[in-house]
Amino acid sequence: MSTIELALRVFIVDDEPPARNRLRDLLHDCSEQLPLEVVGEAGNGQEALDKLMETPADVVLLDIRMPQMDGIELAQHLQKLPKPPVVIFTTAYDSYAINAFELRAIDYLLKPIRLGRLFEALTRARQAVPVQTEVLRDLLPEPRKHLSIHERGKIHLVPIEQVLFLRAELKYVTVRTAEREYLLEESLTAMEKEFAARFVRIHRNCLVAKDAIEGFEKGGGEEGEGSGWMVKLKGLDELLAISRRQQHIVKEFG
Repeated sequence: MSTIELALRVFIVDDEPPARNRLRDLLHDCSEQLPLEVVGEAGNGQEALDKLMETPADVVLLDIRMPQMDGIELAQHLQKLPKPPVVIFTTAYDSYAINAFELRAIDYLLKPIRLGRLFEALTRARQAVPVQTEVLRDLLPEPRKHLSIHERGKIHLVPIEQVLFLRAELKYVTVRTAEREYLLEESLTAMEKEFAARFVRIHRNCLVAKDAIEGFEKGGGEEGEGSGWMVKLKGLDELLAISRRQQHIVKEFG
């Protein structure tokens, strides 16, 4: 009894329309031997995420160098989809970067992409599993430009430059912008390391954006804890307590 092979659902992400057109042509040629369907395409990370939430894919062909958000960061956000796709990076990177992919067993297609190499990567993708977020972060030398928040079945991208503070509460981190709060399931310690250039710790459970610090006020502080100093952030009425251990920031940023 023979089994019918389901078509591989492929999604293309590249900021250059000619590159997307070339991939479509190559995928059409591959489809003569490998059952596949191109389920969509996008020219940037936000568009890709929005479309992939509505139209799931098995494989995403993902360009690395894109404006606003590069492909490695987008691949991290894609891990939060209900069924994360297998990512095959398309890149014109130099040999040093290619070695980094090979060491971590991450599949890639070197531009200009060849038909045989694409066919080989798609064939392997059927048995592949999504790359772990930690592995992707090792490849990304710079901090993310966005946080991805899973909320009501959707993934929201919050630009890190809009975040005023990050506060750990139980197993979540509250992400506060001028407009609203979000809940994120990540480690505050890991985020402090990743975003060290942008945030400063004011308390064991809270990081604030350095650029958002408007001033400091004497307040009640926390019982058995406080120096009595509170930090005022731009665009926020709430004052945040500074712990005794972190009170040196009053002099540094005051």
